[in-house]
Amino acid sequence: MSGFFSKLFGGGSSGNSEKPGAEGGGRRADRSDSIGNRDPRALVEDTLYGVLERAGLELDAHITEEKTAEGMDIFVDLTGPDEESLTEKDGALLDALQLFMKRALQHQVPDERIEVIFDSNGFRDESTKSLVEMADRLKDEVLETGKSQYMRPLGAKDRKTVHQHLAGDERVRSRSIGNGLFKKIKIYAAKNASREEADDREEAAETI
Repeated sequence: MSGFFSKLFGGGSSGNSEKPGAEGGGRRADRSDSIGNRDPRALVEDTLYGVLERAGLELDAHITEEKTAEGMDIFVDLTGPDEESLTEKDGALLDALQLFMKRALQHQVPDERIEVIFDSNGFRDESTKSLVEMADRLKDEVLETGKSQYMRPLGAKDRKTVHQHLAGDERVRSRSIGNGLFKKIKIYAAKNASREEADDREEAAETI
């Protein structure tokens, strides 16, 4: 495995690297030999199958690409016997694979603007739908009672989804509360913004 990652990120001799896929159950053999290929879609395919084979995950990838004004979007849809493991714990493994692939592309093609999105059987859409529905329920509670409401701790991507959705309603505001990678989202009435934000600053000062 160390040979694969050293070849992927540079360093180490590629001549002694283990070749993935030799016992890959029908997947293409010697995929790591293509890591030097600078075509982004090929890089994603080669890198991903190398990772899946070494992780022992029985998954297949349907990869598509779309040109954008900034560069390229690459979409990866994973299916197979182990697909349930991708969406456990709010899609933690799916997010990890997506982040790893972004880092790999940044290393291999640093001059190109490429966005890579991982999904499995529409999980992203369902997750986004659930977040938006939860945000709307809490927004209604804020508007009805005048009291601020909090969403559970979320990662940066999910917080961005909620903030962008709530920004469309001028009656409420939202902000991230806490430290670390996962933060709560506070939803409050726009008319109470000055008071709520002052309370947040005071609370933050007390915890220092």
